[in-house]
Amino acid sequence: MDMETTDRTDTRPDVVIAGAGPVGLMLACELALRRVRVVVLERLTAPDETIKAGAINTPSAEAFYRRGLLPALAEVQKEAIGRFSSFVRQRQAAGATAVRAVPKFAGHFAGIMLRADLLDESDPDFHGAGPAGDVGLVPQLTLERLLAERAAELGVVVRRGVEVTGFDAAEDGVTVRLRPVAEDGDGDGTAGSGDGAAGSGDGAAGGPAPETVRAGWLVGCDGGRSTVRRLAGFPFPGTDPEITGHQAMVELTGSEKLGAGWNETDTGIYAHGPLPGRILTVEFDGPPEDRDAPITLEELQTSLRSVSGTDVTITKVLTATRFTDNARQVPDYRSGRVLLAGDAAHVHSPFGGQGLNLGIGDAVNLGWKLAATIHGHAPEGLLDTYTTERHPIGAWVLEWTRAQIAVMRPDPHARALREVVRDLTRTVTGTTYFTKKISGVWQGYDLPGDHPLTGRSAPDLELADGTRLAAHLQDGRGLLLVLSDAPEAAWQAAEHAAGYEGRVRVVTGRCPGRPELAGLLVRPDGITAWASGTDVRRDAEGAAEGATEKAAERAAEEAARTARNGEAAVASWQSGEAVGAVGTADGDTVRVRTGGAATATRTAAAASATCTADESAALGDALRRWFGAPDGEAG
Repeated sequence: MDMETTDRTDTRPDVVIAGAGPVGLMLACELALRRVRVVVLERLTAPDETIKAGAINTPSAEAFYRRGLLPALAEVQKEAIGRFSSFVRQRQAAGATAVRAVPKFAGHFAGIMLRADLLDESDPDFHGAGPAGDVGLVPQLTLERLLAERAAELGVVVRRGVEVTGFDAAEDGVTVRLRPVAEDGDGDGTAGSGDGAAGSGDGAAGGPAPETVRAGWLVGCDGGRSTVRRLAGFPFPGTDPEITGHQAMVELTGSEKLGAGWNETDTGIYAHGPLPGRILTVEFDGPPEDRDAPITLEELQTSLRSVSGTDVTITKVLTATRFTDNARQVPDYRSGRVLLAGDAAHVHSPFGGQGLNLGIGDAVNLGWKLAATIHGHAPEGLLDTYTTERHPIGAWVLEWTRAQIAVMRPDPHARALREVVRDLTRTVTGTTYFTKKISGVWQGYDLPGDHPLTGRSAPDLELADGTRLAAHLQDGRGLLLVLSDAPEAAWQAAEHAAGYEGRVRVVTGRCPGRPELAGLLVRPDGITAWASGTDVRRDAEGAAEGATEKAAERAAEEAARTARNGEAAVASWQSGEAVGAVGTADGDTVRVRTGGAATATRTAAAASATCTADESAALGDALRRWFGAPDGEAG
């Protein structure tokens, strides 16, 4: 079993994390929240200021929201929007011929922008995130700073200027060897594409004698060219790179000659904005000869001029990075006492900003499972579900980024395919599809249970007392939410949760907005492990499709009268009334109200929103599956 009991009088760390980027820091915070002793080792002596990802997706925003960080991120987003507005004003002042207004963020696929006005915001997958659904424009550099502050508040030890040189893993722990690095040491390769070089041992010879740290576990969050992955011998299969990309913050003259946003040319693709001085180029002439060579002003200017076809001049480089489309993934995220997360486990091109979000998802999934293992109450195989759940998401991201490379190539076949994709993005269905994929709202895990919410991110329910679901997850425990104020419901909840007090919080109350739900069991990572009650979305769809014959006849008569008068027969969803469709004599389809069928269904659902005996038994199974045996019972 993946269980151990840690002596809390022992001052040695339970976990050593290699890498103090956003993934390593998020994992450290998750572990510390559950009283796990953590040491983070970072080879850089100061945070890396290189330009990185500029946004987070919905699952990441939800994760931060559930840990109380959303207000700070909302302020960061306000600042980011202000900088974009400044970029637009600068282009106007410089005499740019085409200046786009500040758009509502919808994302892009392979540089093909998605129009927010084509997004079907009624899609149920876009609902449920609560305030987290409104936060996305958060630069990675700022996120790292906020996570470092939170880690310090939680007592996490971060040691900068040291690197892992080797380790010895045994059944009961890991001895990690490390040494100081020079002040000008390189970064950790977190740009989103590593080289997967094989090797083992203590690293380069020479320098100070290595120090050793004994811990229970070692987690590599040390980027695409992970030392931990290499030393542990993880296989790293995938596809080789074919592009050289540059991203930089620069000062330049002639910027009005550049198109704003993403631009395709005969020689590649480039982007200008959304911040003043931000440029990105993609050239399909193979990977760089030396990814570690310093990036010069001349190199950036040559690339920008070649791809854009302009004589724009870069006068100063503030920060710059190279990237490729190297796409690889380890088959298993765990090897004994060694685990990988973030770019250490998977690398790919940075298009769409998926790398940061993928890594945050890894950290949130792993943290509570590793903490449960360390504290000795993890059920059999819990830690193995880290790979089972996260590997498919990572594999999808690799395929998603490879698809973007395929439609970005500057050859006739790829450009023809690009036009097909562009046509799809000009439709409501296409834009909604791409936006759901980019935003991450589609993500979920294949967990036992028949309820549509099981395995999905828990909706941010607002309870009758004014609190929201996310607020009850801030301490890192699971949550049993009993959506009834009936005494018998509270008694049943207390009976089920007996022995889980330190692992599962029990909250009893009503949810006026979702009366059809009877209860939820939410894992510490915000995933619904069990749910009781009907699904109002499915009920509403059924009501719309299966309205009574009498209501349909009334609707048809109304539509016919409207058509005869030459008026548009379009009805809207009002006060819970469902929307149906009938045909007119001319073969047209008009949307009509079906007499409040959805309201009736919701009321009926609310009346039956109680746990059945089978659902109650399923709750007990879910508690054991994810939180182990209750206190006082042998595991």
